Amino acid sequence: MKKTLAIIMLLLFSTLGPGSARAGEAVVAVQSVRVQPYEEALKGFKSVYGGEFTRLVLAETGGGDVAGRIKALRPDLVLAVGMGALRKVKEIEDTPVVYIMVLNPRAIVAGKNNVTGVIMNIPQEKQLLTLREALPDVETVGLLYDPKRTGLLVKKARAAARKTGVALIAREVHSSKAVPSAIKQLAGKIDVFWMLPDITVVSPDSVEFSLLFFLENGIPVLTFSERYAEMGALMSIGIDAFDIGSQAGEMAKKVLSQGGKVDDQHQVDARKAVITINLKIAGKLGIAVDEKVLRKARVIN
Repeated sequence: MKKTLAIIMLLLFSTLGPGSARAGEAVVAVQSVRVQPYEEALKGFKSVYGGEFTRLVLAETGGGDVAGRIKALRPDLVLAVGMGALRKVKEIEDTPVVYIMVLNPRAIVAGKNNVTGVIMNIPQEKQLLTLREALPDVETVGLLYDPKRTGLLVKKARAAARKTGVALIAREVHSSKAVPSAIKQLAGKIDVFWMLPDITVVSPDSVEFSLLFFLENGIPVLTFSERYAEMGALMSIGIDAFDIGSQAGEMAKKVLSQGGKVDDQHQVDARKAVITINLKIAGKLGIAVDEKVLRKARVIN
């Protein structure tokens, strides 16, 4: 009888496994707003995590003590979807927090030992390798950045450039007004302009100016958003929101299997890239994009 019971317990444990959500393990998802990328990320999370799930949408709660409401629900884990949500839940210390759809989480949760997540960033080395696969003759890449906003990304970009054999010219800007003159100074010095997700650099006026300026000067633009590829960048390498959610679901299951313990690694990059190529812009620039890249990209004709 004891032997039979032991076998049953062993089978039950192996079925649950270290990466499975167990009965009674509840997640509260705090979402800034209902927008399509966030909805896709949540679908990805729920496709992996199969436990109890409650959602709070901040835009629909009327404010108030969000952390208090979460504590009253007594979840085993909190999922923060978006920067606004992460700001609201950062004071929670007795429950593990996993975030998604956040660009610069360290600015919000530095020093927090119960927080981990997937940042909205494709590894810089992967971006440069994809760029060089598409445009093998690229030697020099330029970018602008505000060190207070994307200093960490540029540090990663410098390391990636060294690994991939690309010369990187990175110029600091500290206000949106400084962007046009800084862009003009890059003309004639770079083969590609790399547009980072930096709100000092990427404002509606500066995006329009930079895309037009680089097109007129025969310099292709690599960007992070499909939207900007549609507006006139040659190429975008962006995130897959559904897969980021799936990645976070796997992370949440691991955290729960460890009794809520968060690993020392407090953030990971998104693992899947979505490539978009604007062939209209390629034609205007006289550029032939490598066929291998075109086959795995969304093409704008």
